[in-house]
Amino acid sequence: MTENYSFEQKFSYLGKELITEILETSAIKTFPVGTELVREGQYVKFIPIVLEGLIKVLTNMEDKELLLYYIQNEQSCIMSFSSCINNEKSKIVAITEEESVILLIPAEKLRLWVGKYPSLNKLFFQQYNLRYTELISTINQLLYYKLDKRLLDYLTDKVALTGKNPIKISHKEIAAELGTAREVISRLIKKLEKQDKLKQHHDRIELF
Repeated sequence: MTENYSFEQKFSYLGKELITEILETSAIKTFPVGTELVREGQYVKFIPIVLEGLIKVLTNMEDKELLLYYIQNEQSCIMSFSSCINNEKSKIVAITEEESVILLIPAEKLRLWVGKYPSLNKLFFQQYNLRYTELISTINQLLYYKLDKRLLDYLTDKVALTGKNPIKISHKEIAAELGTAREVISRLIKKLEKQDKLKQHHDRIELF
């Protein structure tokens, strides 16, 4: 299969024996935009590894959602990994940002493989280091950046990740992911538009 060949090449450092077990016991599925892969408050049943596409990871903060990070090609979700290993309920929500091809590793298998295959730890240590840096950046933005800069950085990242400009996105979605109100976002977008930093179309936003 094309997917199997691609996985073997990209994750060769895991070793042939582990790769064989992963491909024999895991599923490779394609999910449409907006699919909830991991739900907050539920036990994690599988660990996603993105082969193609993009996933956004959010958490609830004072009854509002807050975007934590994105999972791109050849990446996984360290928060789901942690919940799986500790057999705890998920603290995050993971949703496909675009159509995505994802390898789903069964949670019960992962718990066995962590002890059996030390090479698996390399994958998740990489993810931990990556997410730690991103989460520190998110905290710094919350503490020190004004919302208009956070909004512009958010849109800039979205364009870079999706490769699309303009991007199709609603004020409501932006507000949810930045943990604020839709009215605030609408006001800031008008402000940035007057500063010639972006242009608002019918259902899209274009950055300059």
